[in-house]
Amino acid sequence: MAKTSGRSDKASTASISIHDQKLRKGNGGELHQVAAGDTPILTTAQGGPVSDDQNSLRIGDRGPTVMEDFHFREKIFHFDHERIPERVVHARGYGAHGYFETYDSLADYTRADIFQRAGEKTPAFVRFSTVAGSKGSVDLARDVRGFAVKLYTKEGNWDIVGNNIPVFFIQDAIKFPDIIHSVKPEPDSGFPQAQSAHDNFWDFISLTPESMHMIMWVMSDRAIPRSFRFMEGFGVHTFRMVNAKDESTFVKFHWKPKLGLQSVVWNEAVKINGADPDFHRRDLWDAVKSGNFPEWELQVQLFDQDFADSFDFDILDATKLIPEEVLRPIPVGRLVLDRMPDNFFAETEQVAFMTQNVPPGIDFSNDPLLQGRNFSYLDTQIKRLGSTNFTHLPINAPKCPFNHFQQDGHMAMRNPVGRVNYQPNSWGEGPRESPERGFRSFADVEEGPKQRIRAESFADHYSQARQFFISQTPPEQHHIAAALTFELSKVKTPVIRERIVSHLLNIDKGLANEVGIALGIRAMPKPADAAVATRQDLDAAPSLSILAKGPERFEGRKLGIVVTDGTDAAILKALTAALVKERANFEIIAPKVGGAKASDGSLIEADQMIGGGPSVLYDAVALLPSENAMADLLKDPAMRDFVADAYAHCKFIGYVGPAKPIFEKAGIADGLDEGIIELSGAKDAVQFVKTLGSLRVWSRESKA
Repeated sequence: MAKTSGRSDKASTASISIHDQKLRKGNGGELHQVAAGDTPILTTAQGGPVSDDQNSLRIGDRGPTVMEDFHFREKIFHFDHERIPERVVHARGYGAHGYFETYDSLADYTRADIFQRAGEKTPAFVRFSTVAGSKGSVDLARDVRGFAVKLYTKEGNWDIVGNNIPVFFIQDAIKFPDIIHSVKPEPDSGFPQAQSAHDNFWDFISLTPESMHMIMWVMSDRAIPRSFRFMEGFGVHTFRMVNAKDESTFVKFHWKPKLGLQSVVWNEAVKINGADPDFHRRDLWDAVKSGNFPEWELQVQLFDQDFADSFDFDILDATKLIPEEVLRPIPVGRLVLDRMPDNFFAETEQVAFMTQNVPPGIDFSNDPLLQGRNFSYLDTQIKRLGSTNFTHLPINAPKCPFNHFQQDGHMAMRNPVGRVNYQPNSWGEGPRESPERGFRSFADVEEGPKQRIRAESFADHYSQARQFFISQTPPEQHHIAAALTFELSKVKTPVIRERIVSHLLNIDKGLANEVGIALGIRAMPKPADAAVATRQDLDAAPSLSILAKGPERFEGRKLGIVVTDGTDAAILKALTAALVKERANFEIIAPKVGGAKASDGSLIEADQMIGGGPSVLYDAVALLPSENAMADLLKDPAMRDFVADAYAHCKFIGYVGPAKPIFEKAGIADGLDEGIIELSGAKDAVQFVKTLGSLRVWSRESKA
């Protein structure tokens, strides 16, 4: 990636020019275009006119953000203080304690103490979250998931504040208030909650081409994960590792789930939210409490300046990634969650993550989104937790020795002891800085004029979006098209829908046509103006697909087993034993929550009753009713929905002979396929569990 000339980013100019075409409502509610000269000038809160609201002030076109940027400071400061006491973003979260274990020394790359010794265990706290919804919203909203890791290292707290998607909507932090404002409930109506399917969000996206790569991810199944345990985490930005010789290596952080990736389908997500809005929370709680500790492997992409200069895209651009096929991630440790908080509020709600919390040996790049986050997070924590002393809260306090002269203030629980509270002093008391052990920023050379500009190397907004789309399997591509269609169907302003389709034409014409036809757009728009033409030479990257690298095992998943009085005890016993051997889970669902009596007279304790345990809560289902119970089951609408949904969501269905009439009742008697498996005896039950490793029967989707 070569240094650029300093001219403004053509893509940014193109996206800004769209703002000249303003829409204004007339007295009758109709929309009229407003001439550019009639548009009011954007100002600061002090009334000062703003020349550029798209780019923060930096040194050169790829240099660090300048603290004197009062407009960015005011904008982000006000945004950080908009909500009390819940988080402005990532309000709905859930966390757990655990540890990080280092595999081998990384002393060649970093002097961070956490990476110096193989087998080193570091306490950790992880918080998962959704972005757009309030604390009371549902778990399965289509949204980005936060994946924030606090590592209590021997050199202070290290926060890797990431997401389950490796890129973001925007390239510059000055636009963060805008993207979040657009996706939050519309200010006049106060809805929709935890949804992006509305005019404001898609209006912003349609005017911000840099967001299109992220849109492909958010419209994919990545945005509706089956569980926190089955999703990846990413540090998003490019960071630096700095070794004892002050040599720098660029690094990107990836968290890989031990159990592999898995998501749900949209219809399933909607129904899960109705059946159990705490679905993700409950899953994490149950896994940890049962001793099936969730685990991720930390992998890093390490590269030098030569790689950065030669890579097709700018490594400082948060809307871009480095495919694993181009740069293989290296496993460096594992993260295990083994303890739930004792109190949700004291720990999960009060934990404070900040991207600027790094130990010596970890440093920042000039990514403008990262630079802005480093500037913003301290404001957020002070406002939300009410005091500069939020580090006194146990969940935020370092677990290593710490010494400083900060004192007093609201909620001060510790103060300097003795006479000295300043430095330097003549008394030989108190802590002193350590040039050898303390944090040192990498001494990179920066030059260039102070300017509000977007580097030309940030200008390609469509090529990686196209690469992501062509890397998906056909079912995943269909899900993206369906998600875009659904979201845009909720947009009331036709011109916004058309603008999005014009962007899709730059990504994939087939996708654009599928969405356009589904929306009833009679005349397809022209492709949106692109500062850089979409590259057609980027190969598909299987690492970007969920289904292309499926786990091929049922470990950690859950089977829903329907039983009645008279259920074959031998088949049930073989089925549950095979699940235990596979390290999978199961729940028993019966007509009554009191359970049922098996064919051998034993009591089968039930976890759910049929009306309260729909099939959307399970990864696969097994129907084990007796012949005598079928008459009542066939009268139960919940039983019909149980089977119909399992079929429609492409799940494996095991059944015993007496259950066959349920398929006709559910309207799928003519659609029996390889995913609907009869269990004639104990051996069939064992084989059925082995089959479940494929997780879904995607060939059924077109029929269902």
